[in-house]
Amino acid sequence: MLPALQSPDSTPEHPLSPATSVAVRVEKRHRGTTFPRPPSIPAALQPEPDGQHQQDEDSDQQHAQKQQREQQPPQQPETKTCTVFDGFFFYIYFSGQVLSITPNTQEQVEILKNVSTQFEVALQVYVMLPNADEIIKMQMRNDSGDPRSGSTFYYRYHTLEDIYDWINRTANDYPDKVKAILVGSSYEKRPLYALKLSLNNRPNKKAMWIDCGIHAREWISPAFCLFFVHYLLSFYNVNTEITQILDNMDFYVLPVMNPDGYKYTWTNSRMWRKNRSPQNGTSCIGVDLNRNFDANWCTTGASPDPCNEIYCGPFPESEPESQAVANFLRSHKESIQIYLSIHSYSQMLIIPFSCTTDEAENHSELYEMVKTAADQIRRYYRNTYTYGAGAQIIYLAPGGSDDWAYNLGIKYSFTFELQDRGRYGFLLPPSHIQGACNEALLAVKTIAMKVMEKPQAATGSRQAGPAA
Repeated sequence: MLPALQSPDSTPEHPLSPATSVAVRVEKRHRGTTFPRPPSIPAALQPEPDGQHQQDEDSDQQHAQKQQREQQPPQQPETKTCTVFDGFFFYIYFSGQVLSITPNTQEQVEILKNVSTQFEVALQVYVMLPNADEIIKMQMRNDSGDPRSGSTFYYRYHTLEDIYDWINRTANDYPDKVKAILVGSSYEKRPLYALKLSLNNRPNKKAMWIDCGIHAREWISPAFCLFFVHYLLSFYNVNTEITQILDNMDFYVLPVMNPDGYKYTWTNSRMWRKNRSPQNGTSCIGVDLNRNFDANWCTTGASPDPCNEIYCGPFPESEPESQAVANFLRSHKESIQIYLSIHSYSQMLIIPFSCTTDEAENHSELYEMVKTAADQIRRYYRNTYTYGAGAQIIYLAPGGSDDWAYNLGIKYSFTFELQDRGRYGFLLPPSHIQGACNEALLAVKTIAMKVMEKPQAATGSRQAGPAA
């Protein structure tokens, strides 16, 4: 018997305390909270104040403590690294200080990318947490290793070994409903298992593909895939919408697309993003799997530099992980009607294209779907999600799996960026897993129901912009 699910917590934890870790988010339109600037940071790189946002999130006591700190002279940092590029100063570590930088030019974006690569700073961490090490330890704490021991299993982060064990247990416990499919293997020969959920034998059923964990440090992503499978199995013949969806659609769910990188975030570097394949001619490791698909591959928004976090790889599908997923989708493109890739963070529901500023052929239809999903999330959970084409609401990002899937002929293709908007970033505490998963679940149900109302999706290849 699967454990019961609960409603999201109304009051999230806030485990911040003084320490030394900082990071930065590079983003096109979303501005972070500004805290006192170290003296050597030029004003040109400092974002405008956004005090209301932070005051909303801080308790009165925390806000008073922050004001008191701002009135005091900055403490001498225990450890700091300052790097100069073209006259810009940027602090990598600054003890006791919190800083968010929003670049205003492409040159500034490239500066921050270089800083991130050279110092293993999390380029996408929006608000820099002063006690990251403490939060990481909290993320890794897991008192529930058995999926049948209680509902808390799905509100914890799990090691790769625990996830593999969960896959085996789930397939064994539901042999008539769940099948584990070996899609391929990683560079380090770890298996890529996708679970197929099929709850009846109706002919000509369409399917939905969901992959999680393409970026290693986005732990909320695999957590959602586990939660989602559990929810479907728990609420079939209980929840009307879930029953209707599963009666008419199969699901393929890949919990961890980047197992080597995910393992590395648990053992070596929590903020690792790429896979772990070595590259010729350099000691730098890894390819960004979400820049490795053949969708305007390695154009603006990706990097040919193996040391860069958004390195596109030596050629499209050069990596065994991206190639395995691409091959599976190619062989099932007639049945897979919806493609979804789960990421974090920033709370966005993204439609094609990210690889070009051109609009998708059915842009209006896709836009209406994510708008409806975002409206539903705001209505039921009072949380805000941005929605639209990736190149318009974030930045150009060629080589993405969602754009490639769309070009393959899967016309309902999406990427979800889950919680949060930057307060914790990739270090989302376990207390937030439940809320993040419930929001994503609502969006998936909304879109699936919308797609089921449409005529069968037309198949056939369609290209975005110039050929890659």
